[in-house]
Amino acid sequence: MAETFINLALFTMLVATAVAITRMRRLFGVVMMAGVFSLLSAMLLVTLDAVDVAFTEAAVGAGISTVLMLSTLTLTSRIEKPSTHTPMIPLVVTVITGAAIIYGTLDMPNFGDQNAPAQTGVAAQYMADSPEDMHIPNVVTVILASYRGFDTMGETAVVFTAGAGVLMLISGLRRRRRRDGVDDDDDPEESR
Repeated sequence: MAETFINLALFTMLVATAVAITRMRRLFGVVMMAGVFSLLSAMLLVTLDAVDVAFTEAAVGAGISTVLMLSTLTLTSRIEKPSTHTPMIPLVVTVITGAAIIYGTLDMPNFGDQNAPAQTGVAAQYMADSPEDMHIPNVVTVILASYRGFDTMGETAVVFTAGAGVLMLISGLRRRRRRDGVDDDDDPEESR
C-alpha cells in the first residue's frame, strides 16, 4: 500500500512539474524544472526496481541535458518569445506520437511474466550466481557494482561532470554580470 502511495505521489509530482514547465516563460526556470522532472523520473524508476535506468536518467536527463541547456541559455535570451504559430500542430504531433507508442506496447508481455524475454536470458543466471559470487544479497547492487561496474562508473563520472559544469556556468555568469556592472538581483530583461 505504501509503495502504491509513493508511486502515485511521484507520478502526481511529475505531472505537476510538466504543467509548470509548459506555463513558465523564464527559460532558466524551465531548465531547472526540466532537471527536477528528470530527477523525479529517476526516483519513480527506483521505486519500480529499475535502478540502472534511474542512474541513466539522472546522469543524462538531469545531468548532461541540464548542463547543455544552461550552456545554451548563456548564449540566448532569458525570456521566451511569444509564439507566432498555433499550438495545434505540436498537440497533433504529440497525440500521434503517443498513440504510436501505445500501439507499440500492445504486444509486450505482461508485467512480471516469467516467460518474458527479460526473464529468460541472463537474468536467471544473475539471480542464481550473484549471492555466491559476490556475497551480497541485493542482486541489483551486484549487477550495477560488479557485473556492470565500468558502466556505473561512467554514469557516475557523467553526473560529476554535469555538476562541475553547472557550477562553472553559474560562476562564469556571476563574473560576467559583475564585469558588466549588473547586479544578480537586477535583471535588465525583466523590465522588457
